[in-house]
Amino acid sequence: MTVSITIGEAAERLTAANRVLVIGCSGSGKSTLARKLGERLGLPYVSMDREIFWLPGWTVRPRAEALARLQAIVEQERWIIDGTSPGTLPVRLPRTHLVLWLRPPRWTSLYGVLSRWLKFRGRSRPEMADGCPERMTREFLTYIWNFEKTESPEIEEKLAAYGPDVPVCVLKSKAENRRLLAILARQY
Repeated sequence: MTVSITIGEAAERLTAANRVLVIGCSGSGKSTLARKLGERLGLPYVSMDREIFWLPGWTVRPRAEALARLQAIVEQERWIIDGTSPGTLPVRLPRTHLVLWLRPPRWTSLYGVLSRWLKFRGRSRPEMADGCPERMTREFLTYIWNFEKTESPEIEEKLAAYGPDVPVCVLKSKAENRRLLAILARQY
């Protein structure tokens, strides 16, 4: 059974956490939140898109190589990892102190992806592998639209398997993301 905690409790735990996962739908603000938390907490920031999954030209890294890279990162003492990938949660969760799950309404994620596309159109964004210019496809938009129905049940199942060992804070809006950062700013 998953242990859900409040934003205040998450902020308190973050001050002592060495390994944090930030998960959620594309466009939900994972990268922005993870980078800001990494800076504030002195945790090395890892983007799964950049470091694990993608090679230049939107080429998927071979699975065995991706898993080996992920395992090497997870074994480190300190990190904040931005990336959902339900299939890799069993690799990451045993070493995780806290999960921040961004679950805003789908419109928020769609807006986030559209804004990102407009900002980085024709270029790779910082958390993406070099040579992977920002793009927008119907398949990607459909993935975002259906994320809660298609991906969340598997995420919930994987999180529940680690029960009370890994607390989860669900953030349902950009305002809640900012609130978490504001609480941390007062603590530091």
